[in-house]
Amino acid sequence: VISAAMSAQELLVAAARRCLRAGRKSLSVTQSLNLAAQVCAVDVGLKPSLLYDINGADAEQLQEYLSSLQSLQLVSRSLLVMSLNGNSFIVNPATVKTNIQQMLEDSSVAVVDVCHSLESPTIANLQKCELRSVGQELLNLMEEFEKHEEAEKPLYVGEGIEDWNLCSVFGLLLGYPVVYWFDQTTGFENCLSMTPLMVITASATWQADATAHRCGLYSFSLPAALQEETQSNLDSWKLRLQEKFEQQHVLKDLSLSQSHVTLSSVCL
Repeated sequence: VISAAMSAQELLVAAARRCLRAGRKSLSVTQSLNLAAQVCAVDVGLKPSLLYDINGADAEQLQEYLSSLQSLQLVSRSLLVMSLNGNSFIVNPATVKTNIQQMLEDSSVAVVDVCHSLESPTIANLQKCELRSVGQELLNLMEEFEKHEEAEKPLYVGEGIEDWNLCSVFGLLLGYPVVYWFDQTTGFENCLSMTPLMVITASATWQADATAHRCGLYSFSLPAALQEETQSNLDSWKLRLQEKFEQQHVLKDLSLSQSHVTLSSVCL
């Protein structure tokens, strides 16, 4: 039940708990607020999109949640829900388009081949062309959807994407400057086991009423051995993120950090 006396924070929690149930289980207050912070980051363009992976709620439920926030004027009407091969995203179309167009123009995204058959990861220039082609297809799909937009319905992307490497496409949609690629026709394993990785994270503070919440905006990795080859991509990404951060007033105290990990197995 929505009351006019409810605070913005209470409205956001209520919407998440009402719309995003999986079975009998609804989101906790902490999960609801973290999700709201992420959606606000997408809304102001700090993140191009958000992959929803908290529970088993589907694209229709996520659409109901987004529509609820939009009707309450807590986020803009421009956001949409995309279902990509059964995975649900909340997308800022303008930011995704800008990122893809930038990739098409100046190769702002580095592609790293992590096929299981390789001794170690390597920069994949050939696959960069493949990602550019997929990026153009995504642009076309979003533009076509916006032309024939049906009110409050998700954009379903399922047909004709059999050849897409979803690991790379997810990285592109999530705004990563470095994405992984592997040959899906030979399997889904990779060569990142026991490979030193550099993990880049970005976080910020989101103010909901009187409460400040620290939330993660980005977290992605790249092989430490390829840091020099991907440094220009990282530097450009950091600069763009800082510029976007200065253009909005919803989140504060941007923090960028990096750490090193070596894992026995890495699931992509």
